[in-house]
Amino acid sequence: MASLKDFNTFGIDVNARVLHHITSVEDLKIFTFKKRDEFFILGGGSNMLLTKDVEIPVLKNEICGITTIESSEHQAVVKVGGGENWHQFVLWALSQNLGGIENLSLIPGTVGASPIQNIGAYGVEVADVISKVYAYDMLNQKEVSFRPGECNFAYRDSIFKSSEHKGQFFILYVEFKLHKAIHEVNVSYGPIKNILQEKGISTPNIQDVSQAVIEIRQSKLPDPAVTGNSGSFFKNPIVLKKVQEKIDEDYDYVPFYPVGNDTHVKIPAGWLIEKCGWKGKRVGNTGNYKYQSLIIVNHGNATGAEIYDHAKNVRQSVKDKFGITLEFEVNII
Repeated sequence: MASLKDFNTFGIDVNARVLHHITSVEDLKIFTFKKRDEFFILGGGSNMLLTKDVEIPVLKNEICGITTIESSEHQAVVKVGGGENWHQFVLWALSQNLGGIENLSLIPGTVGASPIQNIGAYGVEVADVISKVYAYDMLNQKEVSFRPGECNFAYRDSIFKSSEHKGQFFILYVEFKLHKAIHEVNVSYGPIKNILQEKGISTPNIQDVSQAVIEIRQSKLPDPAVTGNSGSFFKNPIVLKKVQEKIDEDYDYVPFYPVGNDTHVKIPAGWLIEKCGWKGKRVGNTGNYKYQSLIIVNHGNATGAEIYDHAKNVRQSVKDKFGITLEFEVNII
């Protein structure tokens, strides 16, 4: 038995019957799994909630390394091990003056998880910069690779996360195409603009944007080392524009973002949850974070089942009040 408490950001104290530390593809070739429910792939443990002991073998991604495989005047292609810490990779890119992922600073987890979740923040998705994903097909025991068009990237989704293939592919490396020399920074989100204006920065570089994002996230998100959490527990729902307009009749202002057409908009899940009275509310050993209701926290001794029950109650209250069913962003194990 091996404790997984230090390997999940909720700090849930559960055990794995067997824990394998995977440092190369060769470590995977010894397995001959036939079904996806025969093994469990673990990255940084930042996007999951463990509700029980894991009886099947756990394969922890510890494949590391950052290599520049192509470089020209305007861009570089970088191949990164799936076990690398995501934020440390962002800092490395900034140190090399490589842009494209600065808006994704301080997102927890590993590089290998980034294409699975299609991580995104402040107007940028990792799908924007991925050029190839290298993986090991655990069921067919072979190495495979995916171009962006084959990854089926969508909002917080990909082929690696879909029900048909979820858990089938162990991400070995991810290849990123980053820009150099001439950077086009994305400061479209208001909070970034506000911080830059406060600092008197009118022409921000990628380092300025990264620092602004870090400050925003640190002001809104609890440190998992202090308060167990998995970041945003729910996805921001995409709804029909008329649904948002109906809600708007009862509130002075309903925040929303366009999603590329005139019929649908994205409403912040945190706003919906806050309007249901959950912000800062503690229920037993769990509850919603006082500065951001989208985050469910472990106040110290919560079990995964307790947190899951709380999350379902939050989701039901939003359904009852607004008629919107929130989708979990966190994987429930």
